[in-house]
Amino acid sequence: MARILTPSCRMCRAEKEKLFLKGARCTSSKCALMKREYGPGQHGQMRRRKPSNYAMQLREKQKVKRAYGMMERQFRNYFKKADRAKGETGMILIQLLERRLDNVIYRSCFTSSLAAARQIVGHRLVKVNGSRVNIPSYQVSEGDEISLYGSEEQRKAVKETFKMLEDRGIPDWIEVSEEDLKVKIKRLPTKNDSGRDIQENLIVELYSK
Repeated sequence: MARILTPSCRMCRAEKEKLFLKGARCTSSKCALMKREYGPGQHGQMRRRKPSNYAMQLREKQKVKRAYGMMERQFRNYFKKADRAKGETGMILIQLLERRLDNVIYRSCFTSSLAAARQIVGHRLVKVNGSRVNIPSYQVSEGDEISLYGSEEQRKAVKETFKMLEDRGIPDWIEVSEEDLKVKIKRLPTKNDSGRDIQENLIVELYSK
């Protein structure tokens, strides 16, 4: 299985925006973007020209792709699926990304990073409507009930993480039960529920060329 090998902090610096890929480190003084507010590499501090339209489209696509932890082929497949669906392509794309099971676990404040949420799903510690699911890209639907299980130590660790991250905020399209470690999908998410500043029209323009 292909993996993203680029260092997380390097990706944030390339996009000049916090993508919160390393959990608690991103909100601490250790954040690389706070220490070096310029691009990575030997030319990172050089004065840049005004970016072209293509450069802006590419950077927006890269930012969103990296924020959701995906490779290029997988992200392009999401766009194709959104393009085939009825409705506004950009909005549907964001909705598909938000509905990923690993993203739901992350947005529920059960993990400090998306990578940690993906690991929990991959280790078969998640059930959807009573059935075990170990596919991070699984698409949740309205009314689905998601539960985390495991040993007492694992459940205790998740609850401690939840208490630490509760102030991060939980989107109102999901309902979280801290005591039972359960999540209910109240409705499908919209663009405003993503919690990120995404200009999806730039992504649509890029892939429509």
